[in-house]
Amino acid sequence: MLARHSRFSLCVARIAAAHGYNSIVPSGTREYRRSELRNPASKNLDRLSALQIVRLMNQEDRKVASAVGRALPAIARAVDLIVHAIRGGGRLIYVGAGSSGRIAVLDAAECPPTFGTSPKLVQALIAGGGPAITRAVEGAEDSAANAERDLRKIKLTRKDVVAGICASGTTPYVLGAMRFASKMGAATIAITVNRNTPVARLADILIATDVGPEILTGSTRLKSGTSQKMVLNILTTAAMTRLGHVYENLMIDVKASNRKVSQRMVRILADASGKSLSASAHALRQSGHNLRIALVMLKLRLNAADAARKLRDAKGHLRAALSE
Repeated sequence: MLARHSRFSLCVARIAAAHGYNSIVPSGTREYRRSELRNPASKNLDRLSALQIVRLMNQEDRKVASAVGRALPAIARAVDLIVHAIRGGGRLIYVGAGSSGRIAVLDAAECPPTFGTSPKLVQALIAGGGPAITRAVEGAEDSAANAERDLRKIKLTRKDVVAGICASGTTPYVLGAMRFASKMGAATIAITVNRNTPVARLADILIATDVGPEILTGSTRLKSGTSQKMVLNILTTAAMTRLGHVYENLMIDVKASNRKVSQRMVRILADASGKSLSASAHALRQSGHNLRIALVMLKLRLNAADAARKLRDAKGHLRAALSE
């Protein structure tokens, strides 16, 4: 056993050396995780000036978009999976720990104000619960059982999609969620920066963005976190667009939550309809501040009641209601 482990460690070291990195894979770890390796470009990070540090970080961050670009076919498949699930009455449920969990919470929280969706449609579970959003909850990510408990609490069904997010690919909380989701018949997506890890083997769709080692060794809130944020942005924006929550490139289902958004709604309607700001503001008032109804009113020259009926007949499909 010791000999086999030594050969494995030597193999990892050789792979790392071939890529110009020094291995820091812990003893007993049988997964090759590039995100945990040392980045030779930042070896003397503590000796650099402020300008040199920020330039280096910017150079490394440029690699993120390319890494996400290489994963676009998998991301597109994930979008189709999410759209299919939501049309069938399911939900998108993110599961993560630490920085990954916080990024998931952020994306889920932005969906209702952006797309006018229910807060239940896109949800995020973070290891340690609410307190973990603003501070580290030590050991929370180590419990696979807690993931199953949290998924049971929100009544996971086979109609749902569970997206496990973890840079390392080995977080027990995420792995537990993925295993339970599969057991329940729910579809699974893995979002990671390390391809050959346990989370990859548990997923129906793997989204692996190889951003390479961080400039601060092991601090995956940097490039790894940025890539996760980009992937989640793409998943929900593309899925909600496909589900009809976008007209042209406008947020047609945004809700008036404050004065700034109310003013934005008037501009959105003016852009979409080609009418004046004053006409758009009047239509919005007549429609009860429903952008869809107001747009049908202005484009088809209908009153609010007839525009609402037109939308109902089209089963809410805006393009169909407008005969576009």
